[in-house]
Amino acid sequence: MNATLLSATAALFGAAIGGLTSLVTQRTQARAEWLAHDRIRRQDLYREFIEQASQCYVHALQHKEPDVTALVSLFAKISRMRVQSSTEVSIEADQIGRKIVDTYDAPEKTFVELREMLADGSIDILNRFSDLCRDEFDSLRSEQF
Repeated sequence: MNATLLSATAALFGAAIGGLTSLVTQRTQARAEWLAHDRIRRQDLYREFIEQASQCYVHALQHKEPDVTALVSLFAKISRMRVQSSTEVSIEADQIGRKIVDTYDAPEKTFVELREMLADGSIDILNRFSDLCRDEFDSLRSEQF
């Protein structure tokens, strides 16, 4: 084989390998950016849900009349979770929403009763939700790296 042909073939293979490497690198970077953006979007949604659910739950513990506007906002966040989150997270969020609605039918709690609920942990209806969110983030982290 002549040296010119060999040199041209080597250059062609080198360019092809360089192009493929660049394509794979760009694809990997794009996926990492998408996963990071998705994680931030979920973190924001979960933070908003936890804040809203906490406010709605305290209101339900102390009032018989529901705050319909706040409940609608809460269930809108739950619907967003059905689209963006794992099945486990969205199911738990839905159960929290239902518990809050059901709490309006229960007798109003006094401060002493609220303190007792705090002491025995029964006031924390978001514990399992938080754990599921952490598990989901751990899973997303393993996908990213």
